[in-house]
Amino acid sequence: MKTEEKSASNKKLISLCVIERALEGDIQAINKVLKHYEGYIAKLSIRKMYDEYGSVHYCVDETLRRRLETKLIKTILGFKMVR
Repeated sequence: MKTEEKSASNKKLISLCVIERALEGDIQAINKVLKHYEGYIAKLSIRKMYDEYGSVHYCVDETLRRRLETKLIKTILGFKMVR
């Protein structure tokens, strides 16, 4: 239980002011949000590929990665914060 708490507390969160600026359309803030989720998006974009010899290779599908980034940006810009 303590290891779960330690690992959860080590994760850095996006500050509220960055989120608010991203919701307003600030490009730098949106880039910070994209940078924060960069690893997660890359992990979701991994696909199994086969070469001409039938060997399996795992690589990031760049098209899928871009689609996920675009979806995140659209969601950020369409999100309405309620206080």
